[in-house]
Amino acid sequence: MKASLLPYKAFLFDLNGTMIDDMGYHVVAWTDILNNELKAGLSYEQVKAQMYGKNDELLERVFGEARFSPEEMLTISMEKERRYQQAFFPELKLIAGLGELLESAREERVRMAIGSAAIPFNIDFVLDNLQLRHYFETIVSADDVEISKPHPETYLECAARLALEPGDCVVFEDAPKGVEAALNAGMDCVVLTTLHGREDFGNYPNIIRFITDYNQL
Repeated sequence: MKASLLPYKAFLFDLNGTMIDDMGYHVVAWTDILNNELKAGLSYEQVKAQMYGKNDELLERVFGEARFSPEEMLTISMEKERRYQQAFFPELKLIAGLGELLESAREERVRMAIGSAAIPFNIDFVLDNLQLRHYFETIVSADDVEISKPHPETYLECAARLALEPGDCVVFEDAPKGVEAALNAGMDCVVLTTLHGREDFGNYPNIIRFITDYNQL
């Protein structure tokens, strides 16, 4: 086990951009739908800035709460995910070094969970195609929380399901709003700079390390 991670009893992983380097594909899929079909007129950077939280929350941030019905938001969300999965599937693999970390954590009896704003459709896409499900005691998805990141509910729910205190957990994240969610939950955070550079994270006091892949731990 990496020395810097020894104090923690549990590893909580965000999924997209943290376990797999796929966030650019999400941005492209959203840009296509938001601009070409829904005529939002957003730049790539503006779409990138919206890449946090649930899909319906993203749509409400861009268009307002009254634009789409829940049924319409679900249809848009599923179409976006289908486009993302089709484009990304040939590149689907773990970020370098993560496989070794997962196996080492399992051997050392470190508890592991996923806390993601993704819907189960996307979580299953990753875990089942890469055969990872056996590493994780619990999975908290968009469907399991009322308020998504940066609200702490996702990560607090992970800790509660593991019967651990927040301070016993370290979070692996790739997005500023995810780091903020960990901070709000009282948890330290390791940041993957897959989509966002260090400059995007300001001075969050709970960041213990920036890495580009898990070999850098």
